[in-house]
Parts: sequence; C-alpha cells; structure tokens
Amino acid sequence: MRSAKLQRDSVAPLFFRFLGAAFLLSLFSVFAQDSSSDNSALRSDRPEISLTVHSSTGETITTAGTVKLLHDGIPAGDAGLSHGRAFFGSLPFGDYTLVIEASGYKSTQKDLSLSVAMRYEVDANLQKEGVDDGDAGSAKPLLAPKAKDALDKALKALSSNKLSDAQKHLDEAVKLAPNHPDVLYAQGVLYIGQKNWARAQDVLEKTSQMYPTNGRAFWALGMAFVDDGKFNSAIVPLEKSVQLNSGTWETHWALGKAYYYQQHYDQALTTSQLAWTESKGKEPQIELLVAQALTAVGKYEDAAQALRDFLKNYSDRPEAAKARRWLDGLASNGKIPSK
Repeated sequence: MRSAKLQRDSVAPLFFRFLGAAFLLSLFSVFAQDSSSDNSALRSDRPEISLTVHSSTGETITTAGTVKLLHDGIPAGDAGLSHGRAFFGSLPFGDYTLVIEASGYKSTQKDLSLSVAMRYEVDANLQKEGVDDGDAGSAKPLLAPKAKDALDKALKALSSNKLSDAQKHLDEAVKLAPNHPDVLYAQGVLYIGQKNWARAQDVLEKTSQMYPTNGRAFWALGMAFVDDGKFNSAIVPLEKSVQLNSGTWETHWALGKAYYYQQHYDQALTTSQLAWTESKGKEPQIELLVAQALTAVGKYEDAAQALRDFLKNYSDRPEAAKARRWLDGLASNGKIPSK
C-alpha cells in the first residue's frame, strides 16, 4: 500500500471542504478582532466568544488569570483562564468588553460588537509586568467603520459561498484599507475559493508576516499550499498554526497529508492519528490516511485493522472500494495473512 499514495483529487480543495458557514465566519472576528480557534461547535443561535490569551512573544500563556465580561458596561459574567483560554456562550447581541488579567502580566481589554449568531474567535496579547509598552511590538491597526462594514459583508458572502458578492465587498474593503491584515486574510480565503492558489499564498503570507500571532492566518496559508499540491511548503505554516494553539483536527489532517507526501511517515502517523481522535469520526477519510501511514512504517496488521474498521463503519462511502483494494493488496503482498 506504500505505492498507493494519496490521490490528488482527495486533497483539493481541502480548505473549503472544512468550512461550513459558521466555521468560516469564526475564522475572523468581524470587527477587527484577532483570530484563534476553538474545536467546539456553535452551541446555539446566539453569539459566542472564544478567547485565547498570548504573551507578547506569541505563546499561549499558562499562568492563572480571569476574564470579566461587560455588556454595554454592565458586568455580564466572568471566567477563569484555562491554558490561556476562556469561553462565553449564548450571549445577547450587542457591544461587549473583555477585561483580561493574568498573574505576572499587565491587564488589558478587548472591545467587540456581537451582531451575528457566530463564534467570535478573539486573541489577546498580554505584556509582562515591568516591560515598557514600546517593547511589546506593533499592534494591529483598527479598521475604520466603512472598511469594517465592507469586510463584514464580504465574510457573510463567503460563508454562503457567494464568491461574486464577496469579491464586490472585498474590493471596497481593499480600497479603504489595502494593507490591513484582516482584509488581506479575507482576500486569501476568497482566492482559495476561486482556486487561485498563487494569489492566495501571496496575500496570506503577507498577513501572517504582519501579524505573526494569528494562528488562523498560518492555517489558511498552509491549506492554500496543500490545495496547490505544494506539500513541502505547507508544513511550516501548518506547524506554526499548531504551535500558536490554533490547530484543529482539520489542521492535523492537512499536516498529516503534507508529512505523508514528503515521506515523513512517522510524523504523518502521529498527526493523522491525532486528527482521527479529535475529529470523532466527522471525516472518515482520515482513517484511510492513518492506514496508509501505518503501512508506510511497517505496521501492516494495524493498517489492516484500520481498513477493516473503515469498511465496517463506512461501507456506503465511495472510498470503501479503495479501502477494499488496499486491504486485498496487503494480503496478496504477504503483509497480512490471507483469508
């Protein structure tokens, strides 16, 4: 089965296969907030906030902390930080402020407006006590109201796969804020939808360089490389996304594919197994990648069992015939006992 490499048509376009409407909108915090990731699905038809807190160097903080949530200036809840994360669910629409405090760091706050029933992924960067503000690096600029509105409309169009509408609104956003990382990021997603891999890679590289703590920018860049078949180029940005705590099962699946194509079979196995565990069966093709990686490292019986499990649980899928051929191939090549 080592010769049965992943087929290119099973890879592209991975990026948009992973994106439902709510998930696409969660790539961005619409009103110029930073973006990170949470693996949970949207729990209701109301907005949610998923917060990830980083140090000024981009690492997710691990110290104890608290987050206070204000709704129009009135306390609306609080949460403790767990591994640099906090979550607020089923919120009324309106304007909110997050007041973030962590031991050993200066407190900060983030303002955002919840106007869409989606998950708002927010990153916050905390500066250590005793460090001058000038040493913390440049902050991402805010978008002017008209540019925010254009970007918001573009994101909504993208979430519905209305690419022509998204193009129109993004053209307006580009005129108003041509070098803003959120605008460039949205452009990159649009180009991926249009299968214009080269332009997607160009703008996503720019936004990841401009705001290097945005793990989702690295994720999107990696996906653009995967969809373009540039697996070697995909590894670094996908690894960076995971390092910035923005890795989801989709990220690990794409990274596992990239490792496999580059013949890093041990890493492909570890990463694909992680993707399979985290996906909880949402994408059965991951189990086929696990089987391929198991075969590549010589664990033939384990690979055969993974293929049997796939055939047992997903016999109605188009990939079942392929899994059967691979299983028969292991037997005919003497890798597993024939039955």
